Amino acid sequence: MTPEPSKVPPATGLLPAKLAPVSAMQDNMAKAKPYEWKIVWTKVFVFIYLHYAITRAAYLFLTGQIYPHFYTTWLWVALINALTVFGVTAGSHRLWSHRAYKAKWQLRTLLMLCQTLSFQNHIYDWVRDHRVHHKFTDTDADPHNSKRGFFFAHMGWLLIRKHPEVGIKGATIDFSDLERDPIVMFQKKYYLILVPVVAFAIPTLVPTLLWGESIYFGWYVTTITRYVLALHATWLVNSAAHIYGTRPIDKSLSPTENAFVAYITFGEGWHNYHHVFPWDYKAAELGNYKLERFAAAVTQRPVRVTLTAWMTLRLSNLLPVVMSLALTGIMGLQFKGSYKDAVFEWRRRNLTEAEMKELDKAFRRAHQGNSTPT
Repeated sequence: MTPEPSKVPPATGLLPAKLAPVSAMQDNMAKAKPYEWKIVWTKVFVFIYLHYAITRAAYLFLTGQIYPHFYTTWLWVALINALTVFGVTAGSHRLWSHRAYKAKWQLRTLLMLCQTLSFQNHIYDWVRDHRVHHKFTDTDADPHNSKRGFFFAHMGWLLIRKHPEVGIKGATIDFSDLERDPIVMFQKKYYLILVPVVAFAIPTLVPTLLWGESIYFGWYVTTITRYVLALHATWLVNSAAHIYGTRPIDKSLSPTENAFVAYITFGEGWHNYHHVFPWDYKAAELGNYKLERFAAAVTQRPVRVTLTAWMTLRLSNLLPVVMSLALTGIMGLQFKGSYKDAVFEWRRRNLTEAEMKELDKAFRRAHQGNSTPT
């Protein structure tokens, strides 16, 4: 018996029901006008001010107006800059975007606050753009498609409306894991309250209240300079690490190995490797810990640091040691000497032991010249 026309369900082809709206969006796009740039002038003026402010900070520095508190203030700038970078690299990138390791709620809370300090959108938005970038690298669906030029991949993509393909293809990616994480959703809900306090008030007021730094310099240097430098460091991963460098792992991919980017981002510059093995928490070749601050911190054994050793550590190595001590002692997390062991209870995507051994062999073949971890 033929059903009545009014009761015939709408045809959706072979698409699952939840993807039917995506198909409708694609049909509408086919009928839409060709993509045209739409400049977001509010962001243009914001970025103009930010770069004026960092120029102003350079003037204050060069004219010696911060001499009385020079070392204390710059140590504070270095510390919060390192926290900012860790919030992005260890947090929104390796933990939430790629699920490269597992973390208890204490560590997730710490990383959420550090990511808030970066003021690069809340975790949910950051992860959304990054997962779309990985799945549709250097296509119109990639938010920062490097084929559109260095400036676009670096910061231009933030100054114009996204290509419609970003939204269409992004709707096919699953974000349910983020929606189940109460810390991610808490940050998303209260982001407009958290950002002014964490990203701007604290960096500015701490030096003012604790050691008498002028609030003028606190704003221009400890807040704006730190923020702009962290932005450009992150953006270089999208631009320079997709254009300049070598491709020893997979020559068919545009991402590159860029040592300079790795240095300023605590290890995010080994991008050719990362796009081949995005689930690896170390995001770098085996044995290469020189520019990989996050992995160096979490793969070392629990350590005790004497005051003399503490004072002689280079500043670039200080924060990973502090994080290792804090996470081991305060948060009850165990670090092992071998990368095969659990890092924050890390496991490689539920792989079998045989599959893990095959991956290990692939890692070693990729860079046979490197020393292997103990």
